[in-house]
Amino acid sequence: MAKILIVEDDISINELMKRNLSLIGHECKSIFDGQVALTAITQENFDLIILDVMLPGCSGFEIVKHIKAIPVMFVTAKDSLQDKLQGLSSGAEDYLVKPFEILELIARVNIILRRNNKNDDFILGLVRVNFKCRKVFFNDIEIEMTPQEYMLLEVLITNRNIAMSREKLLELAWGFDYEGDTRTVDVHIQKLRKKLSLEEQIKTVYKLGYRLED
Repeated sequence: MAKILIVEDDISINELMKRNLSLIGHECKSIFDGQVALTAITQENFDLIILDVMLPGCSGFEIVKHIKAIPVMFVTAKDSLQDKLQGLSSGAEDYLVKPFEILELIARVNIILRRNNKNDDFILGLVRVNFKCRKVFFNDIEIEMTPQEYMLLEVLITNRNIAMSREKLLELAWGFDYEGDTRTVDVHIQKLRKKLSLEEQIKTVYKLGYRLED
């Protein structure tokens, strides 16, 4: 997966991002000071930098001026239109305002990585998913998937190792305007388990929903 630098001086928020991004397989490094971040950027290779704006030592807007060829995502409490425009016009690929939902952060991170060709394939045992082509293979044989089965599988992969409620799976895989009930999630989970032999990997979370274990 990707190597991500998290530059955030709030220890609890930094740890929250690091813990959840590490949970889904990314390698994360936490830094709490702008000047220290500048040094790390020159000494190490990163696939993505998550950057606060208000930092001790050096602001995020100053730091981004020194970043070349590494995608940047601002995560900050500065929510004015002027700040957002400044962040995006500086070359950042995304601008997320605090407070945020961790699932939204994960989704945005994966979009950026996919856009920069860092996250095209996911492999779990004999299962391989190519996100760019939206194709699924089992033991190198392509498996026919309905669009809805693929969407559910992608949501589970994106949020792997995280317990997802049936309601949240409906929201993310079917959309806000879906009028069906949560039983359709159970039906599609059973189809995924059978088609891809994921009976052991897709766990049922009692009274909640499901979790894909990697």
